[in-house]
Amino acid sequence: MLRREFLSAGVALALLGGTARAGAETREGVAAQVLATWYHLALELVRHTPTYTPPVASRTLAYMGVAAFEALASGDARLHSLVGQLNGLTALPDRAAGQGYDTAVILNAVMDGLIHDLFSNTGPTGQHAMQTLTARLAQQAADGVAADVVAASRSYGATLAAAILEWSRTDGGAVIENMGFPATYTLNPAPGHWVPTSKIVLQQAPLLPAWGKNRPFAMPAGDSCPIPPPTDYSEDPASAFYADAMEVYTTSQSLTDDQKQIARFWSDDAMLSYTPPGHWIAIMAQVAVEKGVDLTAQVEALARMGVAMADAFIGCWQAKFDYDLIRPISYIKKVIDPKWEPMLNTPPFPEYPSGHSTQSAAAASVLTALFGDSYSFTDESPTPDGAATRSFASFWAAADEAAMSRLYGGIHFRLAIQNGQDQGRCIAAYAIALKTRV
Repeated sequence: MLRREFLSAGVALALLGGTARAGAETREGVAAQVLATWYHLALELVRHTPTYTPPVASRTLAYMGVAAFEALASGDARLHSLVGQLNGLTALPDRAAGQGYDTAVILNAVMDGLIHDLFSNTGPTGQHAMQTLTARLAQQAADGVAADVVAASRSYGATLAAAILEWSRTDGGAVIENMGFPATYTLNPAPGHWVPTSKIVLQQAPLLPAWGKNRPFAMPAGDSCPIPPPTDYSEDPASAFYADAMEVYTTSQSLTDDQKQIARFWSDDAMLSYTPPGHWIAIMAQVAVEKGVDLTAQVEALARMGVAMADAFIGCWQAKFDYDLIRPISYIKKVIDPKWEPMLNTPPFPEYPSGHSTQSAAAASVLTALFGDSYSFTDESPTPDGAATRSFASFWAAADEAAMSRLYGGIHFRLAIQNGQDQGRCIAAYAIALKTRV
């Protein structure tokens, strides 16, 4: 599947879980198919909704994962709610005692409510896809279920979705104005600080400078996983900073065909892809299918992955704007070669640390905790036009390649990659430590 395709509203794709793949003859199979279809639509909407840059996508995927988990936890005595474990989540509605409920109907109502709200600003095609799926999945989820159970389940799912959305509105990231670029922003004029890398008027200010102040999900605060400062800025050819820039410059001059493919494969650009967090959710979904993971384990994984990656972007953005470091393209053009152009476009925000590295390390940490440190796979996620799939011996092998892709693309210095990975591991530990089983 190519990135420029849009999900057909009438086609249910079993993106998640072995039970969905095995068939919908069981109620769990129906629930898994419903969840899979909503997640697939959400990933498609990420690349068709203008405000959905990677940090914004990670936030939505976190709320979706938590909501899916709580939809099951509310009726499963084996599961331990995340209430009281996630910041600001102090209460959620309970199911009524003595009333029958259906998991598929609840999941459908929860995902329907969340996705319509969180993607309310998507375009006409996305709006049509949401509306079509609302009608079709409501019928699919309710097929064969007693009318009173359907009514109670839909009501509870809608109430749960409303509670999750109410919680989301207080985190600092609910409103994205001006596509995420502040209307006014004062650049630091001192040498070594970030300067715009694009001529686009909107991007003369950096993207989402306050994102690091958002309320995290599991880690205590945006600066809970600090990293060392970057290399001291210098334009002296004998300096360490100059050497770091020269590595980016010389690497770009001698990229192998495989390194070019790596840079393209992991570019995950906004409006052209699922973005990095969506890419890793797709990897998780693929692994869940391959391993035949049941629905309960799926929603646990979705919640942990969503939380870890959302917190990774908060922690990364906190550090980015604390250090406000110049990008390689700005330094190299100024100091080394004014005609140099990197392979990939440089994103419009500070350099240090690397967002790809931080969130990929967070995702790989969670996946390794769930599925082991030697799970080999071929990443079948949607790729840029013409890019081949890539195979990995482990989740960490994939995360390492994703991180290094930013050096090959000319976007990051090596230290931003290395320390970003360290930050991602630290942040993921909070998501991994969440108690989801009684």
